[in-house]
Amino acid sequence: MTKNTALITGASAGIGAAIARVFAANGFDLVLTARRADRLEALAGELRSAHGCSVHVIAADLADPAAPARIFDEVTRAGLTIDALVNNAGYGLTGGFLDSSWDQHRDFVQVMVTAVAELCYRFAPGMVKQQRGWIINVASVAGLVPGSAGHTLYGAVKALVVKFSQSLALELHAKGVHVTALCPGFTYSEFHDVNNMRAQVSQLPKWMWLDAETVASQAYDAVMRGDIVYVTGRVYRILILLVRYAPDWLVNSVLKRFAKKFRRV
Repeated sequence: MTKNTALITGASAGIGAAIARVFAANGFDLVLTARRADRLEALAGELRSAHGCSVHVIAADLADPAAPARIFDEVTRAGLTIDALVNNAGYGLTGGFLDSSWDQHRDFVQVMVTAVAELCYRFAPGMVKQQRGWIINVASVAGLVPGSAGHTLYGAVKALVVKFSQSLALELHAKGVHVTALCPGFTYSEFHDVNNMRAQVSQLPKWMWLDAETVASQAYDAVMRGDIVYVTGRVYRILILLVRYAPDWLVNSVLKRFAKKFRRV
């Protein structure tokens, strides 16, 4: 029997690596892609040894507009069929909108939006043909709350990923393909180290933090159930409900104070 294969972007660390471990533990072969080939090869070796799965590694930088097509072509040349796609690759730009160059913003949108949409566009037809497939687009709780000062595009692109995933889920559901927008809150990973924000976010209370393994496990279960939007952690699900029903002036006031303390503006 041919095993299912999952393609995971941003798989070299954090939530991406944790999701790779969950899919491998559930019997999937893997295609792992990220910029750091050495990290990918180390993870591939770990997973082959632990689960006996096949792991194909593709080093690629999704800031390059040609990368999604190259990934698709390499997968096709290898004769692989992708049954599950996890768009996890991502990062943040700290500071205000005018503090970063336009080239930085352009690359950010390419990684966080354009690559996500293109990889779905390229791999979803194969799933539709099989009448079976799973897509996880990693968004964020930031995409479900009003915007605030600092990290200006982050919440905006995550909101787009949520809306895109909702629409795609409705389009593909009858064709046997489940699409989930995963919305984690603060998660222990390298994300904040890369953004040089570790000192600020470390002041957050422990109840606001999740570990990558829990997020990954919940993500897998959510897409297998067919959840369209899934917020990880009971605390964050309660917070989103409060934001949804609280007066706008109150929500905006709280977010403004939060941004001043935990974001670099």
